[in-house]
Amino acid sequence: MSEFTLGALGLADRASADLAPELVHRLAVTLGVPVPNGPLPITWHWIFFVPLESSDALGDDGHPRRPAGRLTDTYPRRMFAGGRITSHGGLVAGRPAVRTTALRSAEEKSGRTGSLLVVGVRHRYEQDGAVVLEEEQDLVYRTAGGVPTPLPPPEGVVPDAAWRATATPDRPLLFRYSAVTFNSHRIHYDEPYATAAEGYPALVVHGPLTATRLADLAAARLERPLRTFAFRAEAPLFVDQKVTYLGDPTDTGADLRAVRADGATAMSAMAT
Repeated sequence: MSEFTLGALGLADRASADLAPELVHRLAVTLGVPVPNGPLPITWHWIFFVPLESSDALGDDGHPRRPAGRLTDTYPRRMFAGGRITSHGGLVAGRPAVRTTALRSAEEKSGRTGSLLVVGVRHRYEQDGAVVLEEEQDLVYRTAGGVPTPLPPPEGVVPDAAWRATATPDRPLLFRYSAVTFNSHRIHYDEPYATAAEGYPALVVHGPLTATRLADLAAARLERPLRTFAFRAEAPLFVDQKVTYLGDPTDTGADLRAVRADGATAMSAMAT
């Protein structure tokens, strides 16, 4: 694991942010929801603590260019595959905060699409001298190229659930979410790159955007902030295709799913 360092992954062991309220307002406008009062919803910190590399330091995929080495050469493609967040009160906009990061694990595996590197990182967020949020992220790095796949068929069977909301992510939404999270990964806005270089059939909806939709659905229906949120990406979502966000209450919170138009689960999640 020693060769897969935070620096090689493009991550810093310490980052700070002022949590500008203007960015919170922009995310709320992007999502079409009211600006939150009090601590931020459990996934909204993803608009902060992002790498601030100059444009000439970006790689072909739009991400910050990583140092030459086995990670870069063997596993150039990356995705945010899942994570777990625990809130100890939450971050408050308008106050400075610090994130510390550690490498938790790095394991090479073989998957349906070839070799994978599965990396786990741990973040701790502090504000006013106290830890207010803890997070584990699962990142997947893949080999170059990809087998082109067709778009999922537009009609399928969507399961029943106690809570249900639908949306069709379009290009302006993907553009705005990329902008507010300072995410320049080309699969979200450059269709020729997404299809030719990475084998997707269309622009890809951001995984964190889907996770945020599910977490916000749970918080709204439970009528209280979330204490924990865990999610796992299972299949990609694509631009201009309907997504159904489903939830069922449990004794401690909710089970959640984002389901594609063809009936496939794109993301599953649990909230307390």
